[in-house]
Amino acid sequence: MRRMLRDALKKAGKAKEKKAALGEDINIEEFEKEESDEHETVESLDQLPGKYQEKMLKVGVDPVSEDRGGSFMMMDQSGILAESRSESIELLNIKDALEKYSWLSDYMWKAIDVDTDKYTAETALGELGGFFIRALPGARTVFPIQACMFIGDERLAQTVHNIVIAEEGSEIHMITGCATGEDVSSALHIGVSEFYIKKDAKISYTMVHNWGEQVEVRPRTSVVLDDNATYINNYILTSPVKTIQSYPTAYCKGQNSKVVFQSILGGQKDSVLDLGSRVILEGRGSSAEMISRAVSKDRSQIYSRGHLAGRVRNSKGHLECHGLVLSDDSMIYAVPELEGSAVDLELSHEAAVGKIAEEEVLYLTSRGLTEEEAASMIVRGFLSMDITGLPPELASETKRMIDMSLKGM
Repeated sequence: MRRMLRDALKKAGKAKEKKAALGEDINIEEFEKEESDEHETVESLDQLPGKYQEKMLKVGVDPVSEDRGGSFMMMDQSGILAESRSESIELLNIKDALEKYSWLSDYMWKAIDVDTDKYTAETALGELGGFFIRALPGARTVFPIQACMFIGDERLAQTVHNIVIAEEGSEIHMITGCATGEDVSSALHIGVSEFYIKKDAKISYTMVHNWGEQVEVRPRTSVVLDDNATYINNYILTSPVKTIQSYPTAYCKGQNSKVVFQSILGGQKDSVLDLGSRVILEGRGSSAEMISRAVSKDRSQIYSRGHLAGRVRNSKGHLECHGLVLSDDSMIYAVPELEGSAVDLELSHEAAVGKIAEEEVLYLTSRGLTEEEAASMIVRGFLSMDITGLPPELASETKRMIDMSLKGM
């Protein structure tokens, strides 16, 4: 294990200055590093200060945790809580998991290359933090596991490496919320996440971002699916952020594997959102659905990307990106890509960027709403897409999270 990790560190060292292919470049050295034992551990999330609990609730993380199957909390660079309520679901700090399981190195930096760019390199070379979640074979979670990545210190660089493994026949649901403290005006978050979904297994992953207006965010995510595996990803960002660039990639290597990406993007103030998803269909009968809803206002810029590649027969996928531009100073740039390199496959895409229909506004104002109230209602309706593929209780919770996030739009 040590040799494999040394090799990864060596590759990372050579990529320290490697710029990302997409998104604005960031000088990582402008931000401060912190030791992982800076904050004390807690026994439950409701022990945290009330101002933190309020922030957590806004991103779907319940401090009381009554309807959660487990909780993980990372404060700055410290993992202060890792608790599973099920014997069939393991939840550990990534550092503890590496000490406990020598085989974990076989997964680390296998779904995503450590030298992808300066951000993956920084994660490998920096202080290790993040979570390890493993659903044992045949495990089925009733309540979702929740995780919160929180930045409370000004000018902090938070680096995270998460690994999630769904063993054969298991099913696990996750809710992850990311936020910053009220006093944080500038910070950097880099998050590397690797998902491994075995035969007949399923992971649903809902993420809500609520960063500060001057926070830079660089997530790096890859998902590997075996036969009959399913991955559902719901992403919600409607609050201002300085810049974010993320392009998660799912590899449908197994037969009849399935991926669903659903994104809700709200650009506000001077935010620059460069977001999308990529699915590589490599297993016969594999499929993908990628749906994005984006609204830009103020001076925000949204780059909505999608790449769907079919490389084997009998695979199919659909890519859909719809956007509304609400101000002359904002912008939406939709980039849908289809790549077919096999016969007997079906790939399609639909992209549209427009404005609010005047007749809809007129209808609502005739019913007593002001123009501003009418426009806000139309925007919320446009962004509030139906969530598919989740158990009814979790779908209802996800819908509640979406509605809460859209209050400011």
